[in-house]
Amino acid sequence: MSEDLNYDLIVIGGGPAGYAGAIRAGQMGKKVACIEMERAGGTCLNWGCIPSKALLKSAELYIKMQHAESFGFSCKEISVDFPKVVERSRDVADQMAKGIEFLFKKNKVDYFVGKAQISVPGMIEITEGEEQGRVLTAEKILIATGCRARMLPGLKLDGKKIMTAREILDRRDIPESVVVLGAGAIGMEFAYFLRAFGAEVTVVEMLNEVLPVEDVEISKCVERAFKKKGIKVHTRTKAENIKTTRNGVKLDLVKGDKKTSIEASSLLVAIGVVANTDGLLSNKLKVEMDRNYIKVDDNYQTNVPGVYAAGDIIGQPWLAHVATYEALQAVNGMFGHGKPKKVGRFPGCTYCQPQVASIGKTEEKLKEEGIDYGVGKFPFTASGKAVATSESIGFVKVLTDKKHGEILGAHIVGADATELIAEYALAMELEATVQEVHNTIHAHPTLSEALMEAAAVTMDEAIHI
Repeated sequence: MSEDLNYDLIVIGGGPAGYAGAIRAGQMGKKVACIEMERAGGTCLNWGCIPSKALLKSAELYIKMQHAESFGFSCKEISVDFPKVVERSRDVADQMAKGIEFLFKKNKVDYFVGKAQISVPGMIEITEGEEQGRVLTAEKILIATGCRARMLPGLKLDGKKIMTAREILDRRDIPESVVVLGAGAIGMEFAYFLRAFGAEVTVVEMLNEVLPVEDVEISKCVERAFKKKGIKVHTRTKAENIKTTRNGVKLDLVKGDKKTSIEASSLLVAIGVVANTDGLLSNKLKVEMDRNYIKVDDNYQTNVPGVYAAGDIIGQPWLAHVATYEALQAVNGMFGHGKPKKVGRFPGCTYCQPQVASIGKTEEKLKEEGIDYGVGKFPFTASGKAVATSESIGFVKVLTDKKHGEILGAHIVGADATELIAEYALAMELEATVQEVHNTIHAHPTLSEALMEAAAVTMDEAIHI
């Protein structure tokens, strides 16, 4: 590490926005430092995206093994060593964090572990951690401190009775019963995971549908699949009077004028996030905020010259891949590598089973905007590959402009949806039409054929339905 603590760029936060921005600046030959409170990779890599996907893979494999007989295998008395399931996920996170630390060294990024505060423009003090008291200066600062789980007032996290995603990621036992408060991506992923390993699961969502940002038809498909797994789902329902008891939690479910009291071993709170700004800015620094998130211009610069921000800290959408995109745009722009772009279209993914992935507008949004649109829908029950692999739940739905065939939105529910969405994301970026997707030869048999077939449906040319 350099003894000279004056930098071209200091990045505060080492998550998907922070580490990507720091590495990109290092690739340009800039003198860069990255300050992260815990470990390189941030929440996503250490306590979010990566370890949760490791857990979900274990859940998926466990369920498949329970149905091995349908594939011609006999697997009797399958046992689970749940602490090992969790330990594997922690090992995966550790491996990936080491990878980021290696990339810092490779790109000559100085890496500090601690909490940072911007004292004045161009100056940062590390206020907590082993490097406490160290002062760094920089021509430019990129804030990428991200978000943390939002808690309900009056509830105290204990990792057993009251949890967020972070606590459950390191929990070494499966609770007997769980109420999942919030049916967004995080809530639905953990509901699937917990149910797979035997917990009684109840999902509570205030809005009309589970996965409320998705196309309604997609959300309803997932809700049906969850109910078949034995998961209780309560939409348009509020949770009130939440209290801890000797054996767990007790709360009221309120739907309209009907109130029901339920009890469970644990409560998982998955109701959104709040910005990590505590202690970030000194009283001398007046950074403009927008509903507790940092406000930036088209160059990702705040109202304070030389101070930039990217990722979850600047607001929705709170997605790792969007955060990385924003940070790279910000860093490229601040060092003269093209004009930064703000986020337009982006894929959203949920990794429960069935998986969900989407990009662009929902059918409900198109109706609201009065757009004349077409729909192409192809079920996985008509896909040879899906049926052969016993993955026939779900469908592909593509929404198009009727006049020109422009792709306005794509929505997938089913196996590998989170991988399949990339084709429609690229097609929309290149302004391809559904006819061009249809005319592209897709390998057979593959799940991706469903993307081609859905496009063909919009032109009444589908072969397999």
